[in-house]
Amino acid sequence: MTMRVIDIVLITEYMISIACSLYIIIAHASYFRERFAKGAVSLFMLAMLFFLCAYTVKMVTAVWMRVGNANELTAITIETYAWTIAQAGTTVGLVILAVLTYTKRFDLFVKLKIFDKKTEKGL
Repeated sequence: MTMRVIDIVLITEYMISIACSLYIIIAHASYFRERFAKGAVSLFMLAMLFFLCAYTVKMVTAVWMRVGNANELTAITIETYAWTIAQAGTTVGLVILAVLTYTKRFDLFVKLKIFDKKTEKGL
């Protein structure tokens, strides 16, 4: 029974990840067309494109394999739990990227507060 739940969770995460990665690729297509035409592309954006294309193919393959294995009862392993947790993190990351792409909020930064012992003591 636990394996079926894990299969459903993983397949759901995979489908959300596929949708987000495809959306991000399609949303940035005009950028890539423009930059390729000019002959200069941001290395970060090019790396993102390669990653997302490879990731999408990987996730489609994973769905295909997981659906094929979902019908068989197999023992759940630590690796399956680890994979599910890792996939959840990846899915959350892709959802965040998709939302930022949708809202076009690429200028968001995270400010890390650095604690300095001198500052804390008032020196």
